Amino acid sequence: MAVEADILIPIFQLVAILLSAKLAGAAAGRIGQPPVLGELLAGIVIGPSLLNFVERTDLFAFLAELGAIVLLFEVGLESDLSELKLAGPPGAVVAAMGIVLPFLGGWAFAILFLADGTVALFVGASLTATSIGITARVFSDLGRLVTREAQIVLAAAIFDDVVGLILLSVLVSLAGEGVVSIPSIAITVVLALVFVLGSIVIGARSWRRLVPLVHRLRVRGVLLVFAFALALALSGVAAAIGLATIIGAFAAGLVLAETEERARITRDVKPIADVLVPVFFVIMGTLVDVRTFLDPAVLGVAAVLTGIALVTKLVAGYGLRDRRLNRLAIGVGMIPRGEVGIIFAGFGLTLGVIPPALYSSLLIMVVVTTFAAPPLLKRLMVRPPEATEPLTGGGGSRSPP
Repeated sequence: MAVEADILIPIFQLVAILLSAKLAGAAAGRIGQPPVLGELLAGIVIGPSLLNFVERTDLFAFLAELGAIVLLFEVGLESDLSELKLAGPPGAVVAAMGIVLPFLGGWAFAILFLADGTVALFVGASLTATSIGITARVFSDLGRLVTREAQIVLAAAIFDDVVGLILLSVLVSLAGEGVVSIPSIAITVVLALVFVLGSIVIGARSWRRLVPLVHRLRVRGVLLVFAFALALALSGVAAAIGLATIIGAFAAGLVLAETEERARITRDVKPIADVLVPVFFVIMGTLVDVRTFLDPAVLGVAAVLTGIALVTKLVAGYGLRDRRLNRLAIGVGMIPRGEVGIIFAGFGLTLGVIPPALYSSLLIMVVVTTFAAPPLLKRLMVRPPEATEPLTGGGGSRSPP
């Protein structure tokens, strides 16, 4: 009977996680917000701070990790690297400024007022994120996905994802070592770059040789299994060499994004994502201590971080000299941190680098930037035709997430 009880408790907890995630996600969608915010709120409600029905056990920590892997695998699949070339120098400028300015702003604030070392680096990194899914959805809803502004933002967001995940891997490695030094940072950056580029080159060649065998097996779901196995394998390799698991999943998505099977794999992986990804965000919500939201210090830090997050991304948009572009809309399009910001903050907390109070401040920043960007972008994209000309070269081929 004891064994049955040990099984029943996590089963019903998982039922609560899945159902609360979907209900809260649907409620968020009804008010025009991304489901991730509802899922995060669901975790806060059913977590230890309020109803105390679910807490982070080893089982749910593993499922959350698996959800993060699936999420980044999807992001990689939906990332079209050709858009980086399509957007050209404007996309590169926005991407570079959209990473450097938030990172330096968050790092400097943390160094001066919060903590030093790895904590400050995690704070700066958490501010660099841009949620490509949220921004792409807004542009798509407005019928402006092929405009110059949209293509620049999407290309910059993809670049932010790549650089941000490499940065996260560096921080994960530094957190494991417990020492922040220039040589260790440089070594980890090189290792992460070699891993990503090597995964793309070697993975693409290996996949081309593997595909004929996959098709000959004629077993239901075989393509999905091999694709998902690739994501898991690269995640494991990344973890084995001291990098974040999710960078391996992202690299696997980038590999398969360039193949003929991309559309089918993307379609087939969605049911897996529908189950596992919400688990990740709910578990991240259960880590929140709602009592910290009543702490004026937490709210003050959140306000400053939100200000830095907003201003630095807006400045990135105004880094472009072409006045024909809607530079304010570009800056606003870079603002939402969404799921990517939660991943950064969550890794910092679970690694024991970011304390619970600072985690709460970072979550407030993520929520505010994610709520604020869509309505602002909808207002700003109502512009004259000359400000929203599409890029040449097939920029309209991208399908929204």
